[in-house]
Amino acid sequence: MSSEIDSSTLLSRASQLIDLARKAGADAADAVVVRSRSQSVSVRLGKVEGTESSENDDFSLRVFIGQRVASVSANPGFDLQALAERAVAMAKVSPEDPFACLADEASLSRAYPDLQLLDTTEVSSEMLREAALAAEAAALAVKGVTNSSGAGASAGMGGLVLATSHGFEGSYMASRFGHSVSVISGEGTGMERDYDFDSRLYYAELDDPAEIGRRAGERVIKRVNPRQVPTGKDVTVIFDPRVARGFVGHIAGAINGAAVARKSSFLRDKMGQQILKSGLSITDDPLIVRGPSSRPFDGEGVSGERLVMIEDGILKHWFLSTSTARELGLETNGRGVRGGTAVSPSSTNLALEPGDISPEDLIRSVGNGFYVTELIGHGVNMITGEYSRGATGFWIENGELTFPVSEVTIASNLKEMFMRLTPANDIDRKFGVAAPTFAIEGMTLAGR
Repeated sequence: MSSEIDSSTLLSRASQLIDLARKAGADAADAVVVRSRSQSVSVRLGKVEGTESSENDDFSLRVFIGQRVASVSANPGFDLQALAERAVAMAKVSPEDPFACLADEASLSRAYPDLQLLDTTEVSSEMLREAALAAEAAALAVKGVTNSSGAGASAGMGGLVLATSHGFEGSYMASRFGHSVSVISGEGTGMERDYDFDSRLYYAELDDPAEIGRRAGERVIKRVNPRQVPTGKDVTVIFDPRVARGFVGHIAGAINGAAVARKSSFLRDKMGQQILKSGLSITDDPLIVRGPSSRPFDGEGVSGERLVMIEDGILKHWFLSTSTARELGLETNGRGVRGGTAVSPSSTNLALEPGDISPEDLIRSVGNGFYVTELIGHGVNMITGEYSRGATGFWIENGELTFPVSEVTIASNLKEMFMRLTPANDIDRKFGVAAPTFAIEGMTLAGR
């Protein structure tokens, strides 16, 4: 991983680009550089299959002329003046967008905290190779594991450099390290696959590769010889934390201001109403020190603050960028994310806050039900809330996990699922979306 993290030169070029855009006729402009540095190693059955290394600084310039806006992108080494003139020429012939604008000057971040997002530890390709091999070897050593789908290790960092025509200049970098492994148990048509991984901002905080491998091996051997179960209604389904995080992502998508503005969210008319059970809350906090998705300011230069998006079951906020907020008659809450030349709202460190019951007691309280460890397919309609996913996991009988289950489908409507959700207390906040184990009552299970 490159040790070059100084952004001063890029910030200077971004500021020059804005000045040139203003001289070319732009009323306002912002320039952003999305930075990335990464290296990775993948192995399979004890041999290196691939190594990758990349460094990118991608420039984007956005200019405004009245209500007209245009954006252009370029790689380092481009001609600043030519890019600025091109963007302005494009804006002059663009259709008007009544909501496109820079963030209000009053909302810009003038001072922001050090969130300790960057670990400058130098990780060599050899260290990555050894970690990947160790994870795979530990997984293959678990009795019953028959093959490997591969293991990998990675190190990298990324960040943002932003300058605007109304005075904002800022930059930050965040590191990211990861280990992963995927293995197989069984033979022929009876093969099953599972995996484990860890991802952290700080290299020293990563789980030991051998521990990751052991967990992956132990997970996969439990899945051998799965069965189908009878079709049933009013089944209690428990979501393992790995799939629970994805489910919370559906909630985030439904309260995204862009989806609300497009009228493509089934919660678009639910602001101020109860959408989760009383007592449940979902928080979003961009300012957690060493948080996996923390950022000192958003893609428009606005500092966000911790928000309780859903409080005691009541919907309190949408995720908002400046343009989305204007479209909805609101103000940004610092959730704008740069995606190429566009800005759209998104969550930061999002968490379904935990309950008081342990996952073991939650399983015992179910009696008979279904514990889901993996979901398949994309059967979620965010306009209506209809939910139907293929699932694998374990049958719960008399409050205990028993035999593995596959080739079943779980279905309901997200509105009803949200109101029937009961969380356990085992939240792990090392991921950008955090969720504990939780149970949802009253689902339909389609089996044999």
